[in-house]
Amino acid sequence: MQLRALGRSGLQVAPLCLGGNVFGWTVDEAASYKVLDALVGAGLNFVDSADVYSVWVPGHHGGESETVIGNWLKRGIRRQDVVVATKVGMEMAPDRKGLSAAYIARSAEASLRRLQTDHIDLYFAHQDDPSVPLEETLGAFQRLIEAGKVRAIGASNYTAARLAEAFKVSGDQALPRYEVLQPLYNLYARADYESALEPLCVEQQIGVVTYFALASGFLSGKYRTPEDAAKSARGKGVVAKYLNERGLKILAALDNVGRRYAASPASVALAWQIARPSITAPIASATTVAQLNELIAATKLQLDRAAIDELNAASA
Repeated sequence: MQLRALGRSGLQVAPLCLGGNVFGWTVDEAASYKVLDALVGAGLNFVDSADVYSVWVPGHHGGESETVIGNWLKRGIRRQDVVVATKVGMEMAPDRKGLSAAYIARSAEASLRRLQTDHIDLYFAHQDDPSVPLEETLGAFQRLIEAGKVRAIGASNYTAARLAEAFKVSGDQALPRYEVLQPLYNLYARADYESALEPLCVEQQIGVVTYFALASGFLSGKYRTPEDAAKSARGKGVVAKYLNERGLKILAALDNVGRRYAASPASVALAWQIARPSITAPIASATTVAQLNELIAATKLQLDRAAIDELNAASA
């Protein structure tokens, strides 16, 4: 597997990142191990999680995904063979949220315990916290980096203006810089990233890993009629959001390109992102090894200009 530089973070990652949001939620621990083992077996090395996964499930308190990944790492996986990303900042409870220095320090220790590791390769601010000065947040990350507990930091769900402000604070105050952005981006949702974030990331040489790369599964072609909403726990929301004239036009283009390459819609949708110069790796999740193999196929699929143009036109 040809690895890519993740911006200027010093990390080298596969062109596809496995989303860990499903671990301990829609896929149990034993099945999660199989997916993770298959990922490493295929030569990929990048896994994304967050402390908040999966607090939305009744009876869960957050940290379930990190716990599964930590248990997996202890099964004999060489730690240096895996780039583990996790996040802080989303609300876990009324008193467990935000990007204050004290909360970041406490949350990092909790994530390290759950992951059963001495360092987090890539630690994201999961969302902006305007109530906390950027210098306080970046200073907290600096202390974690200096202690060897974090290798690089990133920002998720930041606007271009706020990300640019963070870069200025880092430069002016000699604080660590966000080296990676994690934005929402896929064939259906293009405008926010392409209009302002992408030019800034290219200018600043920022690594980009995109979430909802398959639009919550819609771009896999799994949901084509209202009745398909029953196919998964999130199907109802997916159908309501994406099953419309534009969504069906995008699926038709994915089907057409897929026929040319003997590839699934999911593989084509991810390959379209992998081919975009500003993007290091899209994030996609899998609950079975069969699903994972469909994602891995995208890393071997090189779309020609005609295919990319067709997908661009359908999703414009």
